[in-house]
Amino acid sequence: MRVVLFGGTTEGRQLARELGALPLTLQVSVATPLGKEELAGLEQVEILTGRLGAEEMEELLQGAGLCIDATHPYAVEVSGNIRLACEKAGIPLRRLVRPQAAGEEALTVDSCAQAARLLAAEEGNILLTTGAKELSAFAGVEKTRLYARVLPTAASIAACEALGLAHRNIIAMEGPFTRRMNEAMLEQYHIRWMVTKDGGAPGGMEEKLAAARAMGVRVVLVRRPQEQTDGVDSIPVLVEEVRKMLEEEGK
Repeated sequence: MRVVLFGGTTEGRQLARELGALPLTLQVSVATPLGKEELAGLEQVEILTGRLGAEEMEELLQGAGLCIDATHPYAVEVSGNIRLACEKAGIPLRRLVRPQAAGEEALTVDSCAQAARLLAAEEGNILLTTGAKELSAFAGVEKTRLYARVLPTAASIAACEALGLAHRNIIAMEGPFTRRMNEAMLEQYHIRWMVTKDGGAPGGMEEKLAAARAMGVRVVLVRRPQEQTDGVDSIPVLVEEVRKMLEEEGK
């Protein structure tokens, strides 16, 4: 059986390692060279690099026995394309869903644009941990107040520069981060507000919230989009499902 797995996420990488040990053909599609780098060493896995549209996904899925969407919970367009491609190719789809984190103390908004409007009227430095793609939403906020924590890639740095951030306001590091690391950053840059998405445990969400509580920093949480597929929130459960499919195929 051939399985196609989409996602360079933390749980996507873990799932790839688990599935790679099973007697199947596994192809893992990641968007960036960084995603491929994180999967280095998995010799039994074919890694495909580059962003795919729905038609390219459909072509990749031809003849596969299963597709697994392990992309980021906020990657709405990508997940939509995966679902469409699976429907057209007639391939069963499973969605690996990150359990949500508890963030009752956070101010919750529907989008980064809404977060920007809220914070434009407040005072104090802001740590943006929503990813480079969302930076443009904060164009109307005073740039000296903004500190962006982004992946250490040329594209991420370029997005920060396009926003007009000074290089001293760019924190180019790959997470997830420990509570102590988060606390150190909040202290170093005199942060009063942190904007984040609910990345769940794989995204270090609990560590972010704990650090913010300890440092007296207010959290603005961008809600997750509505999931559009039936999903599984446990890697062991999903691996067991695949194992049963293999058993059925062998009968």
